[in-house]
Amino acid sequence: MELEKLCSIIAEVLGIDAGEIEESTAFVEDLGANSLDIFQIIMRAEEEFDIELDIESADRIASVGQAAKEIKKAIG
Repeated sequence: MELEKLCSIIAEVLGIDAGEIEESTAFVEDLGANSLDIFQIIMRAEEEFDIELDIESADRIASVGQAAKEIKKAIG
């Protein structure tokens, strides 16, 4: 469920089809996201899931799967 919501957020921020996004998709290499895009995705995810990711965790997020894992961990 978190993954589906996250893919929806990513698609909205990057203006792409959510069907193009998989758990193994890398933000920079596969989607062409820059640091501002990733920041916006993280901010929207924090709002959507009512969580707060620590900066160190957020800096290590390179793929959709890693982001989903950090969100799950923050949810508890």
